[in-house]
Amino acid sequence: MSFQIGDKVIYPNHGLGVVEKVEEKTILGTTTGFFHLRIIANETTVLVPVANVDNVGLRRAITDEEVDRLFTLLGDGKIDNHQNWKGRFKDNSDKMRTGSIYDMCDVLKSLTFLAKSKSLSFREKRMLDRAKALIVSEVSEVMRLSAASVEDRVNQALEKCFMMKARAQQRAQARAAAKPAPAKATAAKPAPRAAAKPPTRHARAS
Repeated sequence: MSFQIGDKVIYPNHGLGVVEKVEEKTILGTTTGFFHLRIIANETTVLVPVANVDNVGLRRAITDEEVDRLFTLLGDGKIDNHQNWKGRFKDNSDKMRTGSIYDMCDVLKSLTFLAKSKSLSFREKRMLDRAKALIVSEVSEVMRLSAASVEDRVNQALEKCFMMKARAQQRAQARAAAKPAPAKATAAKPAPRAAAKPPTRHARAS
């Protein structure tokens, strides 16, 4: 994927950045092109090798239409619910590394939902805060809205998501309670065997 100076891009786990410069550097006799990114959140500069763009997950910021899709997903009532901490943390870490805002949406939903019923570990709490901050910063930049207003909209979408999930669980429980218990199967008794008729004897003609 190619970027131009001034493009707004997303660098996984760093957030929104702007391509400030593209230059070539010679390191150990090898000439390599680099993108100079200015990370919006902390005004730091990151150098990303042009040849390594796909491997690190560098991508363009989402469009207005993709923002609508994002909020639809945030409020759809579908939440990944991993009970095993190790499996959950690995899956969420993998999603954060992709740089996809939709993967971060899944992480935000699952960890926010989990935090309503139990205390998160320090690492999961940090991941939750990071996912939310990255989503809010990207959407606020794309929509040219304040971070506070975008965060309010994100919170409203999450509450809608949790209400939909709760209703779905209630309907499932109601259906399970109304379902009649299966009747016990009884073994069929074998039909009585008919007595064999004696063979008919025919008189021989004399």
